Amino acid sequence: MVWILLCLLFFCSASPRGVIILCAGDSITESAYPRFLQKILKKEGIKAKVLNYGRSGHTSGEYLKFLQKNKKALDAEHPDFVLLELGTNDVRADADFTPTDRFKLNMKEIIRTFREFRSRSGQEAILFLATIPPVPEGSSFPFTPESQRRVTEELNPAIKKICEEEKIVMVDNYSLFLHFPELLPQVHPSQEGYRRLAQNWFSVLKPLLKED
Repeated sequence: MVWILLCLLFFCSASPRGVIILCAGDSITESAYPRFLQKILKKEGIKAKVLNYGRSGHTSGEYLKFLQKNKKALDAEHPDFVLLELGTNDVRADADFTPTDRFKLNMKEIIRTFREFRSRSGQEAILFLATIPPVPEGSSFPFTPESQRRVTEELNPAIKKICEEEKIVMVDNYSLFLHFPELLPQVHPSQEGYRRLAQNWFSVLKPLLKED
């Protein structure tokens, strides 16, 4: 039902000038995947502008502060879509450690803020929320076996619950790297991993996009 409503909302308000996609998250966003996503869209003949607002090292709490501080500038981009993935830094074992309850509160406030954004046609930006990749075995400190456990047993279940409560389409980036661990040699994907990550995002965007 959520997916059907999103399709109706977008096709009723789609701009002939193409779409604006805002990518939000930590270094997994900032490093590469928006660039690959832009290439995929161009190859598919879809007019789009992909904005990279990933911030390296940010926890959910730090990104919330960034968003609140820069809300006016980001809102002025008038995104049609917001792609959100956060949580990897929240499972670190150093000062960035974020209790799961606090992570959920941070994410809900981030979602609330993004929902105030409006596209060029005045419609609410359509938000997608992704699960976070596994923490590979042998990852160096500040990532530990406890970080691995928290991703699987705490944060990703929390993300799934948030999507259910907020009626947001969830993008399963966790399973992508679980099935293809060679794409995630450390906490950050390989270049091929980033390309596949972009493809994963595109797979949920494609039904809402029109070719030129």
